[in-house]
Amino acid sequence: MSTSANHLHKAKRCALPAMAARKTLNRKAGTQRTALKAATLAALTALSACDLAPAYQAPHFVVPASWHGQGLFREAQPQDTVLRTDWWTLFKDPVLNTLEAQAMTSNADLQAAAERFVQARSIVMEARSDLLPHFALAFGSTDNKSSSDRLFRYKGPITATDEYYGGMASWEPDLWSSIRNRIRAQKYYAQAQAAQYAAARLSLQAEVATDYFALRGMDAQNAIYTQSIRYYQQALHVTQVRLDNQDATGIDVARAKNQLYMTQARQLDVQAQREVLEHALAVLVNASPSSFRIAEVEKQDDAEPVVPLGLPSELLQRRPDVAVAEREMAQANRAIGIARAAFYPHVSFNATGGFDANGFDLANLANSMWSYGASVTMPLFEGGLRRAQLQRTWSNYRETRDHYRMAVLSAFKDVENGLSMTARLREENARLKDAVQAAMQSQTLTMTLYKGGADGYLDALIAQVNTLDARIEQAQIQARALQATVGMIRALGGGWQDKLLPTPDQTMTFSVLGYDGLKHPQPVGGIDITPHPEQYEDLTKTKP
Repeated sequence: MSTSANHLHKAKRCALPAMAARKTLNRKAGTQRTALKAATLAALTALSACDLAPAYQAPHFVVPASWHGQGLFREAQPQDTVLRTDWWTLFKDPVLNTLEAQAMTSNADLQAAAERFVQARSIVMEARSDLLPHFALAFGSTDNKSSSDRLFRYKGPITATDEYYGGMASWEPDLWSSIRNRIRAQKYYAQAQAAQYAAARLSLQAEVATDYFALRGMDAQNAIYTQSIRYYQQALHVTQVRLDNQDATGIDVARAKNQLYMTQARQLDVQAQREVLEHALAVLVNASPSSFRIAEVEKQDDAEPVVPLGLPSELLQRRPDVAVAEREMAQANRAIGIARAAFYPHVSFNATGGFDANGFDLANLANSMWSYGASVTMPLFEGGLRRAQLQRTWSNYRETRDHYRMAVLSAFKDVENGLSMTARLREENARLKDAVQAAMQSQTLTMTLYKGGADGYLDALIAQVNTLDARIEQAQIQARALQATVGMIRALGGGWQDKLLPTPDQTMTFSVLGYDGLKHPQPVGGIDITPHPEQYEDLTKTKP
């Protein structure tokens, strides 16, 4: 069946209720004129319910029954609690809890995402306005003078005044659900913006936690360097004393100094990296980097929270980015209905009325004027314009389906990557802890032998280098393991569920005659905006 035949078939199918209504009214009407008017109204009402958009259903993917790896996670059982939205509390770090709370309250990028959702809700209301009749008032006055030398001048005054006032009304019946499909598409867009907000919030939460654990890793490395520098200073002193007693050579002293100075330089580099991370966290919590400080700790917490992993079939309902892709696909589906409606007649009704006169003597029937009518337009030949538009909407819909499939595959990839990283890094961290113990034991033994003159300083120096390298690497891997846990939680959706999205009807911000909440609409879906953003303008404060 050709494209034109498809449209005709759809139009006939949509017109069947109108035909049935007309036959019924014809039987019941007292006169032919009344029956015709009633049948016309019934036909318009029935046609207004005609939806030319294809039936929409999100693709159903066959997913694995279980995950490839487990790591520190486990598949959720019915008795397990689901991952909470405040997942960072699993690490039991009060400083991290405070940072996350500040970021959720004050971060400017997150507030901007909330504003985009509010703007999308306003677009819904703009689209809905086309579904209702429009009324307007008009009034004005003019004072006119004509030229005395004008061509074809007739006898009469060359000056005149004109005053008028009246009203206008217009309405477009939504015969082919073109307006309704635009409204539905904008509602889906608003839902996509709500999912975008959830994705931005989860990204912010994960970034705060990732930077925080990196900073704590720098604290652990700085503490290791401080302890090693103190140890190397003692070793240098021992070597210098032995040189003074002619029990050592100058090479031993030079080697001890080199080890000390190199370690001091590396500590300065770690301190610089920590300051950069501290500045990054300050921006995330909307604080000035110059006044923001996080107290140092000497030991990094090696928390290993066990999080319910859930089933692969549940992942599509827990990822905000997947929800965004699905809502974009639903929106593209409605665009097809809008493009199809352009092939059919366009009907509109207009009416104007009022008073118009020379002077202010308007309030009499002789000066009244009115006009009303209806117009119907139907495309006959436009060089393939509407066919091209319909073809583009179908292609755009297929593109969104492809994006949705890639979003699903990427979600499963992120989870499997997280499982691999958490499992391997935890095992690596355990091995490095054993290596640190062995290296420290070697360092103590070789230094004892050197002090007793039973061994040279080179062996003691090698043991010192191995110990420092093992301790630093273990601190780095421990930080990476915690960051991998954060990444894993982010891949699982951070406790978010698609049921948290506002419904299509909840995206509307006010009723037809409502004027409340225009500046600060009622929040839905847990998304609220800051009513007074000026409270964050003082950059000298650590927090609002």
